[in-house]
Amino acid sequence: MNELLTIAEQNLILHRHPRHKKETLQAWDSADEYLINHFTENELEKQLGSDGQLLIINDGFGALSCFFQDLKRTTITDSYLSLSSIKLNMQRNNCNEDNILLQDCLQDFPENVKVVLIKIPKTNSYLEYLLQQLAAVISPDTIIVAAGKVNLIHNSTLELFEKYIGSTKTSLAKKKSRLIFSLVERQTIPEKEIAITWEMEAQQWKIHNHANVFSRNHLDIGGRYLMEHLPEGNFEKVVDLGCGNGVVGMTAMETYPDAHVTFIDESFMAVDSARINVIKNFEEERSDNARFVVNNGLLGFKGGSYDLILCNPPFHQQQVITDHIAWSMFNEARFALADNGELIIVGNRHLDYQDKLERIFGNCELVTENKKFVILRAVKMD
Repeated sequence: MNELLTIAEQNLILHRHPRHKKETLQAWDSADEYLINHFTENELEKQLGSDGQLLIINDGFGALSCFFQDLKRTTITDSYLSLSSIKLNMQRNNCNEDNILLQDCLQDFPENVKVVLIKIPKTNSYLEYLLQQLAAVISPDTIIVAAGKVNLIHNSTLELFEKYIGSTKTSLAKKKSRLIFSLVERQTIPEKEIAITWEMEAQQWKIHNHANVFSRNHLDIGGRYLMEHLPEGNFEKVVDLGCGNGVVGMTAMETYPDAHVTFIDESFMAVDSARINVIKNFEEERSDNARFVVNNGLLGFKGGSYDLILCNPPFHQQQVITDHIAWSMFNEARFALADNGELIIVGNRHLDYQDKLERIFGNCELVTENKKFVILRAVKMD
């Protein structure tokens, strides 16, 4: 276990600016350890039998997927970064890759699941979606164990397990984590549409949001501020980087009607929400100029290709506040931009993005600001 996680830790931050102070985050937590110890001590492997499989939901960086490498298992997540980390950590640990299926959470859940291990996500809406999908493929003899930090487990969390699975109880806390145990008792799955839709009246758009989309209940105020201050120009190739539900990129589609707009996010649910929103709110001829990509930022994109990149950088990775995501996005944006191409970002005033952009691009202009946000512009010089 220690050897595995030491190696996994090396992959937590995949891309770091060479000047940036080394991060000290680790690629597993006490909830992972609690799940592994419970599985091992209670010999849950015997429950799998010869034809059953283990289902792992919301594995962060591969600690669970790697540890159970000898078992037939499926790992499900909404995060492209998590899937990439799991793959790389398996390779680094010489794990057997023939008996694991990695899939995103929008795909059908596997059948004949005998044991389910769940890492509790940050949002109840996403947890509810996962439990709803899970309830459709489990049987009364399926063992379900979830784990999370104590600050993520509330009465509302347990009520969702009761609603979709059955009788639920928790363990004592260890290292600030708890386990959740649910007995499969529900005969019928509650019918509920967990994705939501709301209207943006000024644009006359109906916005669809899957369960795990950032700011899914309302328009993000940072995104709104960016939408109000898009630059003037004849931009032909535009990127909405970290697109979420796509409203910034959709504003770009309206502002630059001849442009090809690429929507990029590491969340499968975010990119699919953006795709749905473009199809619903734009005519087919216009939506044909939109492209939707699930990816780790702009990694793998051709350099010198884009005129304009719009970005509202996240400053959290799971529960951890960090700025390495912004560093990566800004460096990748500079590489992907054509000469004289522009990066326009919105950010909280306290995040000091101006200094980062100055160091990466050699220039940075304050476009506008209010009490909470700044909008900055950096240009790729020859």
